[in-house]
This record gives sequence, C-alpha cells and structure tokens, in this order.
Amino acid sequence: MRAPFETHQVVNQVPPLEDYGVFTTDRALCDAVQREGGAWARSELAELGDLAGSPDAIELGRLANEHPPVLHTHDRFGHRIDVVEYHPAYHQLMTTAIAHGLHAAPWSDPRPGAHVTRAAKVIVWYQVDAGHICPVSMTYSVVPALRHQPEVAASWEPLIHRRTYDPSDRPASIKAGVTCGMALTEKQGGSDVRANTTFAEPTERGSTSLLTGHKWFCSAPMSDAFLMLAQAPLGLTCFLVPRWKEDGCRNPVRIQRLKDKLGDRSNASSEIELFGAEGTRIGEEGRGVRTIIEMVNHTRLDCILGSASIMRQGVVQATWHTGHRTAFGTVLSEQPLMASVLADLAIESEAATAAALRIARCYDEAEHDQHEALLQRLMTPVIKYWTCKRAPQHAAETLECLGGNGFVEESNMPRLFRQSPVNGVWEGSGNVICLDVLRALGRQPESLEAYWTEIDQAAGADRRLERAVADLRKDLADLDTVESRARSVVERMALVFQASLLVRSAPHAVADAFTASRLDTGARAVFGDLPAGVDRKAVVDRHSLT
Repeated sequence: MRAPFETHQVVNQVPPLEDYGVFTTDRALCDAVQREGGAWARSELAELGDLAGSPDAIELGRLANEHPPVLHTHDRFGHRIDVVEYHPAYHQLMTTAIAHGLHAAPWSDPRPGAHVTRAAKVIVWYQVDAGHICPVSMTYSVVPALRHQPEVAASWEPLIHRRTYDPSDRPASIKAGVTCGMALTEKQGGSDVRANTTFAEPTERGSTSLLTGHKWFCSAPMSDAFLMLAQAPLGLTCFLVPRWKEDGCRNPVRIQRLKDKLGDRSNASSEIELFGAEGTRIGEEGRGVRTIIEMVNHTRLDCILGSASIMRQGVVQATWHTGHRTAFGTVLSEQPLMASVLADLAIESEAATAAALRIARCYDEAEHDQHEALLQRLMTPVIKYWTCKRAPQHAAETLECLGGNGFVEESNMPRLFRQSPVNGVWEGSGNVICLDVLRALGRQPESLEAYWTEIDQAAGADRRLERAVADLRKDLADLDTVESRARSVVERMALVFQASLLVRSAPHAVADAFTASRLDTGARAVFGDLPAGVDRKAVVDRHSLT
C-alpha cells in the first residue's frame, strides 16, 4: 500500500556502470593488442582495466575534475612561489599511471610490442580521467627529442624511467621520479612556431642559454622540465628548461595564469613568462623544429589514443544505458533505430582502436623496418586528423543515447563531450595536420608507396574497398593541385586505411558495416543511418557489456 505522502517509485533507472574490466570487456582492443604484438602484456592490461572500472577509480576521476587545479603565485609572506595545487585525486591518478609505465615503459623496457602495450594502457586509463594523461604523454614523448643531445638524455632518462610519482616541488636530482612538459606556442603565432619571439642568450658554458619571453600554452606547469623553442643566434632552437637550476635555485619561470578550458579540467594549462631562465640546448642550434618534431610525433599518437578512448567510453556508456532502459514497452537497445545508432557508433570506435594500435606498432618497429618508419610518418597525422575529427560527433551522439540523463553532470557524459575536441586542437589543428600530410607525401614520396603496400594486404577482400582504393589512387596521382581539398583527401586516406584493417582482421559484421557505410556511400552526416543488410545486432553485441 502506498504511503500517504509518497509521490513516486524509482523504476526504469539504469544501474551504475562500475566493477567491470575496461580492458577485458573491450573485444576490439583485446584483438588489436594480440594482433599488433602486445599479447605478452595481457595480464598487465587486465589488471589496469579492472582498476579503471572500479568504483574507487571512477570516483577519483570525478573528484579530479570537480576540483580543478589552483594557482598560487605567492606565499603568505609575499615570496614568489609559482605553485599549482592539485586535488589529491589527481595525484592518485598520476601515481597509478606512472606505476603502470604509461609515461616511459617503452623506453625503460623496449621489448617488442612495448609501444602497442603502452597505447592500450593509455586507451584504458584515459577513460578514468583524460586530463592527467597530458603530463604522462609529454613525459613519454620527450625522450626521443632528448636523445638528440646524448649527454642530456643520459642524465634525465634514468629519472624519467622511474615508476614513482613525486609531486613535490624540488630539484629533479633529489626527487623519486620526474615528469616533463613542453611550452612551444606563443600568442602571436600559435601553430606557427617559427614566429616565436622568445630569445635565447648564450652563456659562457656554450651548451646553455638564458631564455626570455612569454609562452601562451604551457601544459602541466608543475612538470620538472620543459622542452621549449627560442630564437638563438643561428635561429629557432630547442632547449630543455628545468624548474630548478643546478645550483638548487628556482629557474625564473613565472606562471602568469591558468587557462579556463572547455575540457581537460583536471590538468593545469598555463601562460608563463621566462626571465632569463636557464635552458640546455637540445639538438643543433637553428634546427629546433626538426628536434621538437620527435616529441610532437609521439604526442600526436597520444591524441589518436585519447580520441579512441573517448569513443570506447561513449560506446560503453550508450550500450549500457540502452541495454537497461525501456521505452514504449521495449528495451531501448532492441529497438531497430537505436540498434542502428549503437552499431554505427561501435564500428567507428573499433576502426579508431584498430588504426591506433596499428600505428603504435609502427613506433615499435620503425627503427629497424623502413616500411614501418614510412608508414609511421604518414599515417600518424592522417589518423590523428580523422579520429580527432570524429570524436566530438561521436561523443555528442553517445550522450544523446542517454537522453536527458546524458546531459546532466552526474552521468559523466558532459565531461566526455567537453573533452572530445581537445585532441583535435592539441599538436596541430585540422588544417595544420592536413598540410603536414601533404608535406610528408611531397618530401617522402616513398611513404605513399608504403601506404599502398599496407592497403593492398586487403586486396580482393571487399569490392567497396577496391573501388575506394582506385578512386583514391587517381586523386593522389597529382599532388600539385591537392591542397585546397586536402581535408577530403586525408579523410579518405584514413577511411581506406581503417577499412583495410577491419576487412583483414575484424569480424565480418563489423567490416561489412564499415565498408558499406563509409566507403559505399561516403561518410554520412549523422550516426545511425546504416544501409540495409548490416548485422546491427552482431556489432552491438560485440561492443556491449550486457
């Protein structure tokens, strides 16, 4: 009997999505890890995935975003300190990421498949909180650049390799572990780093300079050292600038303010000023862009991983919600139109995951395999462009699958949506990336041959793929006129690459749905408009937890 003042009962609400294995339930990721050389790390990945799906980790992600970093420029006595205070949840997330080697494992233990394994770990742990992965990614990416200056790498790499997170603000030489960042862009140039005005005055030591200037974006300003670009006497040069100088004094790097960002809110991004900050030259003087590109390539890989992670988490949330909620007398996921939306979202997620881990394998093998090196150079920006473009659309559609429940902060979907554009902006927005693809094709024509060699592994397997390859070959035959339509060309290169991977390795239902919807008619304006004959149920079942 209903109590006299009872107005409603709580029914038809979805149970919390927690206590699940983020890795082991992701069949597409499991298959890709096996295929690309990371099978030896399945137990490590399962352990991290179980932690990522735990209520405690999910709560840490919420808290780190609910309580964003706070800048303290001075202490209570008026001394300049330039310290960013993070919520304890952020530090716990960092502790786990570094303990599991997301920041340096491929460098400290460079066994076959190390980059693939790390890539899978990033996809898994990014789903807990994206923001703290920024300093983790930069620490991972700084190592190849440092190796341009072997004596600097020799002193810093052992510190970077450590799997201990130490958030204390003190010299790197006495810390249990370090993280690294970068500060490249300036307000007058943005992606055009050659317009930088920060200048470097050489010291008597020769390899060091004093940097003076302003940096518009310095992510993770509490990192222990930063790669920066500055104008030296022979031109734009790369420098490593630590927070503390060798004499134990603070380097004069002042944090002016923290950016109030759309997403990525658990992590601090800042504007900084350099007042004669001491930096050590990395690479040749005047060749700063060439040096820094080593770091940029690896952070671009992480942009791909982050976007793939956002898509996977969106699919998990959407399929979980629709599998537990009824409307008009039927479970949502069993309704034909919803099933079409879910299947479309799922194949996009699987394509992103497959491409991400295939490119990660390039990073494992590029040093000893010319084909992999060429493929890495070309396909990193190609897949970075397309995956990052698709992520915001994907996040918006997965949010809509939850209806009004997805629009409230408690669902976590707004956080996912706000995060989705960041990887498209970071390390080169769309036009910059497309122009970089054209640059790679122009300077290394053999990279296009590596691309065709890769695509041809699926030759004869799907008529729609065959037709798309033929059309693309015609379009890429004349690179002199391609710039104005570079976005279209890069998009099609990405789709053909993804289709080739799925046709070779994914279940037939997934590959058929992808080629039918992405190649037969071109990329569609909205998710959910799959052609007739696609096995929607098989695709959704593969990607569902229920």
